[in-house]
Amino acid sequence: MLPVAILCGGLATRMRPLTETIPKALIELNGEPFLAHQLRLLSSRGIDRVVLCVGYRGEMIRDYVGDGAKFGLRTQVLFDGPALLGTAGAIRRALPLLDENFFVLYGDSYLPCDYSAVAHAFFERGKCGLMTVFRNEGHFDASNVEFHEGRIVRYDKKNAIPAMRHIDYGLGVFRADVFAGLPNGPSCDLATVYQSLLSAGDLAAFEVPERFYEIGSLSGLAETAEYLRGGCQPRTLC
Repeated sequence: MLPVAILCGGLATRMRPLTETIPKALIELNGEPFLAHQLRLLSSRGIDRVVLCVGYRGEMIRDYVGDGAKFGLRTQVLFDGPALLGTAGAIRRALPLLDENFFVLYGDSYLPCDYSAVAHAFFERGKCGLMTVFRNEGHFDASNVEFHEGRIVRYDKKNAIPAMRHIDYGLGVFRADVFAGLPNGPSCDLATVYQSLLSAGDLAAFEVPERFYEIGSLSGLAETAEYLRGGCQPRTLC
């Protein structure tokens, strides 16, 4: 299985005061840090290697995860450094620890999908990148993807239109050279990389039937805790 880069370097200001002394990935959820749930999920899906791209209070993540063995994984932690790199910049910095192809997801996302199927679609379609999408219909966040007949027509996180009924699910697959060619400089966002690939006709798509969960908001934190307690099923709108 492909390795995973987890982006967990943000300041998490929206989750204050919970994140005044800890990074968002270590917010307690049902008696243990969210990151423990996320890493066990990845292990259960066949992932065996994870690179954690950290920034704010990243040493706490490093100390908690260790070598990853307690989660059935091999983990490495990579710090942004003194300057904020942005999500794409953090991935570029992590390339020496990843393979030619790899998954990317966010440190506040819990994505109970079929990772093997996503990887298979990526290789089958032969593009430099793949975005997973979910038919959201505005339920869980603002829909930002126009998806038609298996392909992404439009992706825009800032300017929604009625035709956008899907959302970026939060799991991507990329070839390393997508990031190796990024210029050095100010922080770079992963959304910009997705849009560049889409404009070049080099972005594949995979529609995921399971809804996503997240801890980037208090309501998302509560829903994720309920799901992990068995309060709802991944395919339902709960």
